Amino acid sequence: MTTHIFADLRAEILAALASVLPDLPPEILARVEAGPAREQAHGDATTNAALVVAKPARMAPAAIAAKLVAALSDSAMIETAEMAGPGFVNLRLRLSTLQAVLPAILSFGEAYGDSDVGAALPVNVEYVSANPTGPMHVGHCRGAVVGDALANLMKKAGFAVTKEYYINDAGNQVQALGWASYWRYLQALGTPITEADFAQAVPGGLQYRGEYLIPIGAALAEIHGAALAGPNL
Repeated sequence: MTTHIFADLRAEILAALASVLPDLPPEILARVEAGPAREQAHGDATTNAALVVAKPARMAPAAIAAKLVAALSDSAMIETAEMAGPGFVNLRLRLSTLQAVLPAILSFGEAYGDSDVGAALPVNVEYVSANPTGPMHVGHCRGAVVGDALANLMKKAGFAVTKEYYINDAGNQVQALGWASYWRYLQALGTPITEADFAQAVPGGLQYRGEYLIPIGAALAEIHGAALAGPNL
């Protein structure tokens, strides 16, 4: 057994398929897959073998699946094989099959499951870029988890991953944020200027009117008093 249980399982399935349909071309066999079952109730693994070879074999997928189930009945890896749906074969592995992988897992440690499928292809994953124009919310938290997990998974698969995020601290958005914060500062000082007049006076208008800037304006007023207000007060 190798360190890749599904690779071993696929080899077992291909051997069983060759025993019942010996003349299948290699390009068809290359499309045969073996992977985890979508639902635990369906077993440990599933294969699309019967569906893939049905057309070139000129047989119904269900008929091929039945032959494949019979051929896999003596497998040292597989406890049970059952037909499912239009031609899938669901597999439940023997406990000894699962236990045989444990020494490899312990031996490789964190390197277990590493792959070179990415072929060191450079990939840039940019996520959770900080934008000070609005409050943080649960979407930022979700993006952090998903982005970091995706980057780690791609690195595990052999890609040359760069994790990147940007801090939005320049440009028109930040300038607009500055004016909006200044407006909340003037409000905290009790300015007689109306919001409409202020919006007309500043470049680009008053773009950020959310209440989340009120505490910022209050903090500026507490720290600086009226020193920043000038004639605007």
